[in-house]
Amino acid sequence: MTDAAALSEAVAPGYQFEGAALELGGLMADAETLTETPIRIPLGMLNRHGLVAGATGTGKTKTLQLLAEQLSAAGVPVFAADIKGDLSGLATPGTSSEKLTARAASVGQTWQARGFPVEYFALGGEGTGIPVRVTVEAFGPTLLSKVLDLNETQESSLGLVFHYAEKEGLKLVGLDDLRAVLQWLVSDEGKGDLKELGGLSSSTTGVILRTLIAFADQGADEFFGEPAFAVTDFVRNDGDLGIISLLELPNLQDRPAIFSTFLMWLLAELFRALPEVGDVDKPKLVFFFDEAHLLFNDASDAFLDQITNTVRLIRSKGVGVFFVTQKPTDVPDDVLGQLGSRIQHQLRVATPNDAKALKASVNTYPTSSYDDLGAVIQTLGIGEAIVTVMNERGAPTPVAWTRLRAPESLMGPTEAAAMEAAVTGSPLAAKYSASVEVESAADQIKAKAAAVLAAKTAEVEEKAAQKSAQKSAEKSASTKSSRSRSRSQEDDDSMIETVVKSTAFKQAARTAARELVRGIFKRR
Repeated sequence: MTDAAALSEAVAPGYQFEGAALELGGLMADAETLTETPIRIPLGMLNRHGLVAGATGTGKTKTLQLLAEQLSAAGVPVFAADIKGDLSGLATPGTSSEKLTARAASVGQTWQARGFPVEYFALGGEGTGIPVRVTVEAFGPTLLSKVLDLNETQESSLGLVFHYAEKEGLKLVGLDDLRAVLQWLVSDEGKGDLKELGGLSSSTTGVILRTLIAFADQGADEFFGEPAFAVTDFVRNDGDLGIISLLELPNLQDRPAIFSTFLMWLLAELFRALPEVGDVDKPKLVFFFDEAHLLFNDASDAFLDQITNTVRLIRSKGVGVFFVTQKPTDVPDDVLGQLGSRIQHQLRVATPNDAKALKASVNTYPTSSYDDLGAVIQTLGIGEAIVTVMNERGAPTPVAWTRLRAPESLMGPTEAAAMEAAVTGSPLAAKYSASVEVESAADQIKAKAAAVLAAKTAEVEEKAAQKSAQKSAEKSASTKSSRSRSRSQEDDDSMIETVVKSTAFKQAARTAARELVRGIFKRR
């Protein structure tokens, strides 16, 4: 590979820092030769972010545990997703063994069993942990479009719905609220509300509604709701120790996009909620983003831009982010370029595609003192990694083959009873354990629809009343006319009867009759 003395001389100046640093382990010249050069990451460089990569079973979880322990000991709070449940052992002192003691001694570590302050969290309370909930409104249309796998047109339409809800004061708490607003906006009563903004097509709305149903079927309803979790509760200390917040992610294989996108929301919310602090001596929080490749798979350009900007800017809030995945190439170049600390475990090559991936991974590292870095990566044993970090000047150090220190907490899960006791005794339990029912968009839309129906009913009833009144008036007028004609005829008949019955009329009639008779006989 290369001469051990030359390698030690090349990397030592970059790794022996003055001041506080995380102790990673010792420099190895080759698979058998361990030098006395320590490998460290300065605390002040941790908000320049990092990467922990390697194939399954090569020690990534133990490396994450080692980093979390030392950060907590330095007073830095930690957040990590506990996918397999192994990290829960951080709360329990480890178990010594002859092999463990020998390994620790080989890298200059005085191993001492110890536990660290741990808070357990669970999405929506699904599992053992304090419930972490978020409202649909806070989650936002961009992240929701990612997790629903919507195209650009559908994402744009969803953004329009969120805009409308905000404008109208409709609270999007759960998925049922979003469904209610969508259904309202394509109904006869509600579709006019978006007329000035272009409206929603029925076909696009139908697609979004169907994906929301599938999303809910995966259990997403459980982590949307109130009370919404305040991410600043991850930034806490227990005396001089930073609290390690572990988020349980059960059944990840069944719903990977949900969890990876939810973690991205947490990161974005931290950026929004935390104050600007600039470059600090040590970070305010270190956030470990496990299974990071799930976040970037099939991500839209808009979503990738959001991730890139969040990672770039969140360092000014004192937050360091470590992405944990299998290969460096799982992370887009724009994000990878911002990851100053890199810990790469073994990569296995069994196929031409694996060889291609290895070569691409090697190309992401700075110039190495090793003759064949790809061969080194394949040769790494469990608990070994190649490491490069940023020194105090912000420049990347040479790649170093490192034997990592051993965690001092339990390298396995903490007992369930101890975890449950920790959750029950947490000061956050009273704040988040019970869900809260609030008047949300579904209730508001229901009331709005009822008001529209009542107004229409009143309008119909008013028109019916007007029509009835008009008919009554016409009938009354007709009756009066008939009565008037009847009275006129009665008056005429009465007058005739009076005339006929009068003495003058009778005398005139007799006179007329005599004259008629005379005339008749005279002519004869």
